[in-house]
Amino acid sequence: MPFLDGFAMMQPSSRDSRADWLDRSLAESFAMTHSTTGFPTSILKPQPEARSAYRAFRDITTRWMDNDVYGHVNNVVYYSWFDTAVNAHLIEEDALDIHSGAVIGLVVETQCNYFGPIAFPQRVEAGIRVAHLGRSSVRYEVGLFVKGDDRTAAKGHFVHVYVDRETRRPAELPMKFKQVLEALR
Repeated sequence: MPFLDGFAMMQPSSRDSRADWLDRSLAESFAMTHSTTGFPTSILKPQPEARSAYRAFRDITTRWMDNDVYGHVNNVVYYSWFDTAVNAHLIEEDALDIHSGAVIGLVVETQCNYFGPIAFPQRVEAGIRVAHLGRSSVRYEVGLFVKGDDRTAAKGHFVHVYVDRETRRPAELPMKFKQVLEALR
């Protein structure tokens, strides 16, 4: 059975109860294997990483409004920090011109694993690296560290597909952009 071959496969059929469909779906999910290691994904629990796994760092200030009712930074804020760390680095390295550059990045995938809480007024350091560099796409990986800690409090990734600003069609990365990204590998 192809994995999620169309939205209809995600819906229970008329012969399945919702509980049966959910049980089968979970079993299929647990049976999936990691593309690199071949191990079942259910046993590959993400682990915090050390600072040495990242190539560049950016300081981030938490804000009072970042905390939620549970007393820690809300999960959606982490994605904002990913975006801020990567784009600030690209702008500072003169690789990205957000106002008039020929190419812009569109996010097509995001993910985050959380290992420990972050809360205002803690200071955060975002480590960044490039895990994959294609003709028009980049997978950025970001580790978030409480300032001074050696292990990530959270880590994640996002994929940008770079497109022509006007046509929104995939565009090859400019040479300066590639040079900056290579340094992050």
